[in-house]
Amino acid sequence: MAQLEHIEAIEKRLWNAADTLRANSNYASNEYFMPVMGLIFLRHAYSRFLSVKDPIVANLPQRGGKTRSLTKEDFSQKSAIFLRPQAQFDYLVSLTDSDDRATAIIEAMEAIESDYDSLRGVLPKSEYQELDNSVLGQLLRSLNPDELKRVSGDVFGRIYEYFLTQFADQKAHDGGEFFTPVSLVSLIANVLGPEGGTVLDPACGSGGMFVQSARFVEHQHENPIDKLTFYGLEKNATTIRLAKMNLAVHGLEGDIQKAITYYEDPHELVGKADFVMANPPFNVDEIDADKVKKDPRLPFGLPGTNKKGKVSNGNYVWISYFYSYLNENGRAGFVMSSQASSAGRDEAKVRQKLVETGDVDLMVAIRSNFFYTRSVPCELWFLNRDKPEEHRDKVLMVDARNVYRKVTRKIYDFSPEQEKNLLAIVWLYRGQTEKYLDLVAGYCHRMLDEGEGCFTGQDDDDAVIEPLPTFIASLTTLQKALQPFLATLSPESSHTEALKELDDAMPIFKDDVKRFREGVSKQNIVWQTQKTTNGELKKAVDRLVPLAECSRDMVKQSDLLYKLASRLIDVCETECHARESNAWAGREISRARKAADEARQQATLQLKEVRYFWRQAHWLTERFPEAKLCDVEGLVKLVDRAEIEANDWSLTPGRYVGVAPEEEDENFDFEETMREIHVELASLNTEAAQLAATIQKNFEELGI
Repeated sequence: MAQLEHIEAIEKRLWNAADTLRANSNYASNEYFMPVMGLIFLRHAYSRFLSVKDPIVANLPQRGGKTRSLTKEDFSQKSAIFLRPQAQFDYLVSLTDSDDRATAIIEAMEAIESDYDSLRGVLPKSEYQELDNSVLGQLLRSLNPDELKRVSGDVFGRIYEYFLTQFADQKAHDGGEFFTPVSLVSLIANVLGPEGGTVLDPACGSGGMFVQSARFVEHQHENPIDKLTFYGLEKNATTIRLAKMNLAVHGLEGDIQKAITYYEDPHELVGKADFVMANPPFNVDEIDADKVKKDPRLPFGLPGTNKKGKVSNGNYVWISYFYSYLNENGRAGFVMSSQASSAGRDEAKVRQKLVETGDVDLMVAIRSNFFYTRSVPCELWFLNRDKPEEHRDKVLMVDARNVYRKVTRKIYDFSPEQEKNLLAIVWLYRGQTEKYLDLVAGYCHRMLDEGEGCFTGQDDDDAVIEPLPTFIASLTTLQKALQPFLATLSPESSHTEALKELDDAMPIFKDDVKRFREGVSKQNIVWQTQKTTNGELKKAVDRLVPLAECSRDMVKQSDLLYKLASRLIDVCETECHARESNAWAGREISRARKAADEARQQATLQLKEVRYFWRQAHWLTERFPEAKLCDVEGLVKLVDRAEIEANDWSLTPGRYVGVAPEEEDENFDFEETMREIHVELASLNTEAAQLAATIQKNFEELGI
């Protein structure tokens, strides 16, 4: 959905507004955390409430001409939360400065708690009394922008997760360890496939594992409330509040207990869980060995201890606990420090015993910078107590360290397509060939849709857009705006070369656009009878190469055309003294230039989508040409137990899959990179000059 794909700007703006208001409160960032998340909770709950309210009302039973009132059960069935009028966000936003907003927000929270026992005492209330009434008004309004009232889908779910991310990045609570990056949680949930049963997270943080499990069930067109039962353990009381809020806002409930998992097991789920999902603290070295050495959750024995009587490293305590909670058909997926997969001595002995059960299913290596509060690499472990016999003595090793996208300079994640491509490897491992083929076919079809979108489509407001035609028209408008002045210049003027380059490039670009459109139309016709066998899909991917390359070339042509037009304007102004001429329509030219730049950006973004989806299909068919699992250098290998034993029982994927061949990053923009370097250098030079001036002034004042 385009609305979800382009929500980043809104997220950042909301966060900046909320963070700026912190300066107008008496709270430090860690204290500001809960009241802000409480309002995000209310806004998210209201968004989900509105999204399901109309169909619920339309289907309410009537008796004697009267319609039954809404109940919380009506909304629970739709994975939403019931809100009384005083708890609805529009009501809170409508309050004026003469109203007591803090009291109103507290009453809203109490209304929700009165309907949901699981939230009693959980939602923030007294915290709002410390915030100025006008500040609360600004905060409420900032979280209710007009554009969010028009969007569909779980947009506020994204925003809720984004705010959790930002607070984690600030380490505003519990060192930021309450939040696991969504892309990792989603991958774990989709590999495990928790279609129904008991889900346990013994280190549940803000409850992300539960939410992603519920989304998996929703994608199967089932109600997660009917299919899943959630149990969680968490030591931090504030984090438990976050988790319960996160569940409630998605219409979910769970039994989350305050406990130190190392020593406590209040749910008594050993051998009973269908699914275990977790991101535990890494490399903990303060676990009391005497307290845990007889724990039934350590079926492989205690890892090594140190001179203080503490477990040297808690990683294998967690791993053993996760394993012990599974029933005979159970599956586990969890995040673990990359140190654990090759740790030596007593930890290696525990790992050997675990491998010898035959229940280690697959290992996925993740590069550094996926987490918001630590930059270390990690691995995803997957256990399966019900592995098929042909896989009992094997482990699927996946090295995904070269699979990522940059979110910021210091944070990476998986794009939705990268996650699906990793899942496709798992599908092939499990013999789910049809899912793999459907994914390849889907990428090809999406590529053609994006090709059509280069000529006609819809923006986030559902308005019709025509990216390539609009760009061509904007350049034509710009040329017309320049023409009166150009007509006053002689053929020998310094603008001639720039004008000729632009005039030569325009018809070539128009011809290429025409051929591209014809190619898209032709391939769409062919696709109507496309067979989805592996052989035919491989042919389709090859057949689409010219379109993919053409879209890439037109991105470069679009940028070149705009640069040529800009160069012509610059030459006219600097060398031909255009601003001194009455024929120079400066404002009109500036507007036309800006419009051309905006049209260029829209056109190039759309063109890039065409090649992007082709590359996803090609990524899969190039690596798995027979639509069967095979060893791929630097990516995947199915390893048998003998090879694992020969490698000291290591479960580090990189030790087995080899090194991936280096790939050229075709999205690398040398000019843009150099421009950023120059901008940064100019900024540093300015800062250095200012600093030097300040030092000089200080010296002069000191008489030195």
